[in-house]
Amino acid sequence: MIHIRVIYRILSVLLAIEAGVLLLCSIIPLVTSEPDMFAFMASALITGCCAMLLSTFGKKGNRHDGISRRDGYVVVTLSWALFSFFGCLPFYISRFVPEFTNAFFETISGFTTTGASVISNVEILPHGLLFWRSLTQWFGGLGIVFFTVAVLPVFGIGDVRLFAAEAIGPTHGKLHPRISVSGRWILTVYAILTIACTIALKLVGMGFFDSINHALCTIATGGYSTRNASIGAFHSVAIENVITVFTFLSGINFSLLFFMLFKGRIGKMFYDTEFRSYFILTMSVAIIIAAVITASTGNGLWKSLHLSMFQVISLVTTTGFVTNDVYNWPAPVYMILSVMMCLGACAGSTTGGMKGARSIILFRALHNEFYRILHPNAVLPIRINHKVIPDSTRQTVFTFTICYVGLIATSWIIYMITGMNMSDAFYASTAIVSNTGTAVGSFDAANSFDTTLSWDVLSFAAKWYTCLLMLVCRLEIFAALLIFSPSFWKHL
Repeated sequence: MIHIRVIYRILSVLLAIEAGVLLLCSIIPLVTSEPDMFAFMASALITGCCAMLLSTFGKKGNRHDGISRRDGYVVVTLSWALFSFFGCLPFYISRFVPEFTNAFFETISGFTTTGASVISNVEILPHGLLFWRSLTQWFGGLGIVFFTVAVLPVFGIGDVRLFAAEAIGPTHGKLHPRISVSGRWILTVYAILTIACTIALKLVGMGFFDSINHALCTIATGGYSTRNASIGAFHSVAIENVITVFTFLSGINFSLLFFMLFKGRIGKMFYDTEFRSYFILTMSVAIIIAAVITASTGNGLWKSLHLSMFQVISLVTTTGFVTNDVYNWPAPVYMILSVMMCLGACAGSTTGGMKGARSIILFRALHNEFYRILHPNAVLPIRINHKVIPDSTRQTVFTFTICYVGLIATSWIIYMITGMNMSDAFYASTAIVSNTGTAVGSFDAANSFDTTLSWDVLSFAAKWYTCLLMLVCRLEIFAALLIFSPSFWKHL
């Protein structure tokens, strides 16, 4: 059974929070005397009125009625769609993004931390819109509903189901029996990393406003930048090194980071199977690519290692920051980077892609199948961190992988139908399904590096399909697609 009034009440709270954040953003143009203050105030007013309307509809919704699993999936999917709809209003009302389709695309790309941009020149945006653009990624990094559960435990006994509907990864470990407490602890780690990244970027020479924006997008592994040329615009090895370190940290399970920062249990990180795989794979691929680009471009080994480390970590964490050097690399490197952004980093982080835990389960299952051919009666459990993975989890991982690969293949065909050539369509579909946003093939290389890697070349239909795809993949496919199933709506 779906509790409509309870859903209305929860959505009204979420929209009220968004209205408050939009109102706070109007302070920036007030200080900078830029022309987007009215857009923020109007957007906050419209969002607030809709929140009040939903609150009226949900007035009889009792918080003690509980939230079913169906309610959780409906709330999570609708909250992301509504946040993107109302969040695009400042871009559209200010007319800096005059087409509603583009404004919505830019916003949902931000909230899903995909980082695909349709704005060809972000440097003309006023400070308020640039900050809001970065803030959408920061909110989307951990999850819209997650923030609300962590800050305002207003959903009562439904917190667990809401968290489960939005949680990223095949397993959902808890730091505390109460989800709201776990949420606050993880949010604290998230905030500490953001502040530390801001300070570090400022210390190595980046401006204060740029430091804040890039820190928000780095820790969220989103990839939006205040510059057209992304991180390459700063021409600073020190800045790239800071981004590399904090992007790598953001790809680690935040529960492990909590134990490291607040419990001093650094060893726990290195005993974690997923982290070890993430570390070894990232370093190994970076060294291999460094050797390739050294041989092909004539760069020194240390320079090549610096460039490859930055790009590999940026893409395995699905952040999508780039430097202009990547477009001079050999073509086979693009395929390696595409595979890396599909694999993703650790579950429980802000990254996209399949996640390391799923990849580990798949590879170990494959190994077991080969071994079973020789030893048919062998009992071969799959373990992660010395715990046996249940058959139900293995089945879910297999199903997810099929859906993941199927979405890439389907999107590849759809993008070709809309006019892209084969290679462009492949890189575009891989980038969006992995929530990376930066295609590393000719789709981006065809653009001058003096402008943002713009997705504005997509047709009207392709943009709306991409918006849907970003949402579906950010919610780990099942949560978003489930509400389109006829059986989901039976027995209302």
